[in-house]
Amino acid sequence: MDGKHRVLVVDDDVELCELLERYLGSEGFEVGSVHEGESGVREALGGGADAVVLDVMLPGLDGFEVLRRIRARSKIPVIMLTARGDDVDRIVGLEIGADDYLPKPFNPRELAARLRAVLRRTGSTAGGVAPGGLLRVEDLELDLGARAVFVGGKPVRLTGTEFSLLELLAANAGTVVTREELSRRVLERRPNPFDRSLDVHVSNLRRKLGPRPDGGDRIKTVRARGYVLTVRARGV
Repeated sequence: MDGKHRVLVVDDDVELCELLERYLGSEGFEVGSVHEGESGVREALGGGADAVVLDVMLPGLDGFEVLRRIRARSKIPVIMLTARGDDVDRIVGLEIGADDYLPKPFNPRELAARLRAVLRRTGSTAGGVAPGGLLRVEDLELDLGARAVFVGGKPVRLTGTEFSLLELLAANAGTVVTREELSRRVLERRPNPFDRSLDVHVSNLRRKLGPRPDGGDRIKTVRARGYVLTVRARGV
């Protein structure tokens, strides 16, 4: 191992793949590419990549189906490439389990920055708790070393981005964490009023974690401020 992160690009635009191989290679990544969906699934699940850059429009299996098949078996970070202005594609990709997205055309420098961010989210903690420890909030348990989540003792499968988001909320349970802080510390970018990524990730978390043991909302939205992981009031 030479310490380089290995990136798989799945896109049928051969020229774009060659450009990304050159640019990302100059940025310290080791890059390989395939040009159709079946190969993308096979390579992503083969254990040879640390992250995937996945185009929505592919021959054969489209990017959404590729992502579904990857997410059924792996938590590898995935950045979707979507058509500029197509908000539906972005939201659908995030709901299926993409960690982030970039609209085409894009600046390769931005892609490199997004890759570094998702790779940090996969392997680092967001909430300031020592790596390898346990973080418990009532029936919710986060194993920070394994980056695993359990609700009522049952495992819950999260993406790297979802885990980092939940970790920050759990480390501040009962306290509102602002959208600005969540965006800055988890997505590693400034909040944008037109970017729905954070909202979709929170929606995914709510669905996967389910309600609190008492039936209440586990994650509440605080209008114009942010989100809070709720805790039961003392004496209740």
